[in-house]
Amino acid sequence: MIFDHRTYVCRPFTLAKQMALYEAEGFAVQSKHLGRPLLYAAGETGDPNAYVHVWVFRSADDRAQKRAAMMADPAWQAYIAKSEAAGFLISQNSVLLKPAPFFDQSGLAAHLS
Repeated sequence: MIFDHRTYVCRPFTLAKQMALYEAEGFAVQSKHLGRPLLYAAGETGDPNAYVHVWVFRSADDRAQKRAAMMADPAWQAYIAKSEAAGFLISQNSVLLKPAPFFDQSGLAAHLS
């Protein structure tokens, strides 16, 4: 199992607009391909313009296949175009994580599609 931890930073005062755009246009299509995220959150402290999401995959190959299918979906491409046109995002950082040997993964099945 791997976790795809993504951090996005928005232009100041646009985080709520970015989240609203994603909720309306991106969340359903992304979840259709990647499954339910483990976490989707904005910070309570730290950078007020940043948000994170964490996706769970069986393997790097599982992630690659699901992301390729998502990228080929016209609805996802439409969301990307709207997000780019809005210009809210400044940066993105993606980190792939492997769970520690002692981490209990039994409750994560709901996040795998």
